[in-house]
Amino acid sequence: MPGEITKPIADLKQRTIRGGLARFCSQGANFSLRLGSLMVLARLLDPKDFGLVGMVTAVIGVFNVFRDFGLSMATVQRASVTEEQTSTLFWINMLFGTGLLVATFAMAPFVAHFYHEPRLVAVTAVLGTGFVFHSAGVQHGALLERRLQFVTLSIIEIIALFTSVVVALAMALRGFGYWALVATTVLTPLVSSACLWSTTRWIPGKPRRQSGTSSMVRFGGTVTLNLVIMHIAANFDKVLLGRFWGAEAIGLYGRAYQLVNIPTDNLNSSASGVAFAALSRLQDEPSRFRSYFLKGYSLVLSLAVPILCACALFAGDIVNVFLGRKWQSAIPVFQLLVPTALAFAIFNPLGWLLSSRGLVGRGLKIVLVLAPLMILGYFLGLPSGPRGVALAYSVVMTLCVLPLVAWSVRGTPVNMRDILLTIGRPLLAGIVAAGTVYGLQLLYGPGLAPLPRLLCGSMLVGSIYLAILMYGMGQKAFYLDLVRGFLPHSRLESEVGASA
Repeated sequence: MPGEITKPIADLKQRTIRGGLARFCSQGANFSLRLGSLMVLARLLDPKDFGLVGMVTAVIGVFNVFRDFGLSMATVQRASVTEEQTSTLFWINMLFGTGLLVATFAMAPFVAHFYHEPRLVAVTAVLGTGFVFHSAGVQHGALLERRLQFVTLSIIEIIALFTSVVVALAMALRGFGYWALVATTVLTPLVSSACLWSTTRWIPGKPRRQSGTSSMVRFGGTVTLNLVIMHIAANFDKVLLGRFWGAEAIGLYGRAYQLVNIPTDNLNSSASGVAFAALSRLQDEPSRFRSYFLKGYSLVLSLAVPILCACALFAGDIVNVFLGRKWQSAIPVFQLLVPTALAFAIFNPLGWLLSSRGLVGRGLKIVLVLAPLMILGYFLGLPSGPRGVALAYSVVMTLCVLPLVAWSVRGTPVNMRDILLTIGRPLLAGIVAAGTVYGLQLLYGPGLAPLPRLLCGSMLVGSIYLAILMYGMGQKAFYLDLVRGFLPHSRLESEVGASA
């Protein structure tokens, strides 16, 4: 095991901010690659191609949450870990990955029978190999997270995604159809794990029964159960649409869902790893824990809100520009899903708080309440097809988000007043900016093509929003403080004693 695993982390504030910047930049590249590949593949492939792969991932996608069994989070969250513990966890991860591969192979005929689509046997079997590839790099990635080496992790993520996208585009151009989508799903974890092994240069030792990993496995098991339930609930809409409305319906709904969620997913991914690692080091310092959490939460929301306002305002132009005119039926679905994306942007960062403080049991209870409500909404909207499901999903999430946030923060250093103030500022600024641009668009919009209209409108929303947030809401000092954190001559905090 590399010696850095037991060294204290100094300069936590600066390393957290720089790690966040690295993740943000990598997610920006990730966003560009995903969106660019989606634009090209949407024109090279048919909705049915996306629908076929979507049918499989809606069923076996639940296995994704078992890939590391929450053991990467357990490794990062612990104040200290030993080489024996990490090696033992590596082999547990590989055991789960192999088991998921076998389970996927066994399920392939049943998936094809369920959808009445014989081609899904081969698709399901090939997608199963990705589980083993991912499991091989889980603990290597966790070691880099513990050291807050997010620049390295970001580079690896970009390399893996870029490689898979290039292969997918080449296959699509050569007429491989839906196999191009299968290839990108399998290649990403393969390339990522290979890079992680090469970077950490850590070779796992033999597993040991008495290594003290039982509490870590319990932590990971609770996290995994939480993710399983949430994954089932979040993907049951696609299962229902695929079963009762067919491949084209799930293809349209799935692309609209992906398009509206790419920005917020990337933002949460940018912040979650860094925030979880940093907050885990501050478990015993309530005031600083609260300060770090609220700053990260505020930053994520302040970036997500204008993007989602633009999605609601320019839905037609976004679909036409990024998917093409043959996807016109996805426009109302895309627009109806915007409130769902906003609700998750508000709620998802609470996972940092719960996990870093070891409150994974509470997180499980919250999911057990939310999941049945989401599924009930899908059934209520199903008779109206993709539009009905999208509307019901958004209604359920809008009604549930604030009660669930209040439950999450109860008894923690963060209170509901903190949350409401943090949400209120960007949300009000976003509404004012969107309303202003909507009025302006009535004047200049009809004379422009979709792309220039989208660019012009997005820049106006962003500029007005930023002016209101920084000057009208008094947030200028907050963002200047973040900028100072990137500068080498800034005054740094010393966090000696926080164990890696």
